[in-house]
Amino acid sequence: MTQLVLKMYNYHVWANGVIIDRLKELPQEIYHQEIQSGFSSVSKVLSHIYLTDYAWFDIISGKSMNEAMGSTDQLRKEMETKSIEEMKKIFLDLSERNKALLNSQKDIEKLIVVDNPYAGLLETSISESVLQVVTHGSYHRGNIATMLRQMGHTSVMQDFGLYLYSK
Repeated sequence: MTQLVLKMYNYHVWANGVIIDRLKELPQEIYHQEIQSGFSSVSKVLSHIYLTDYAWFDIISGKSMNEAMGSTDQLRKEMETKSIEEMKKIFLDLSERNKALLNSQKDIEKLIVVDNPYAGLLETSISESVLQVVTHGSYHRGNIATMLRQMGHTSVMQDFGLYLYSK
């Protein structure tokens, strides 16, 4: 299971890089352009993916969900104003930190308790938390693909099958 969870996290990192690289190819104004969608701009979606990753890995590290959400709330405005080039570096830095954390875990199936202020207590494992990060990122990269279509641009394939072929 450990290897599969790490592979899925590596896929998540790869897919984030693929969508970021696509965004770098598009006109610069696309990244912050306001549109009518679930999120008001691509930059806000990408920031949301980053901040959620950041929070979940804080939780895996032992912080409470309230502490993790407090940290991300402080970062939100700053993240949403960053350029796509800055976001690429920030994502890479976070992924290196997160990979080190995962590789340091003696038992990736260890149970943790998450006290979500909106949903209550959840007993889950580190591995399930990582899969939450991966599926959450996939969902919101899909939002970005839809938003790009609304603005007259194409996205890029980033599914797990393509990741497997790229290795």
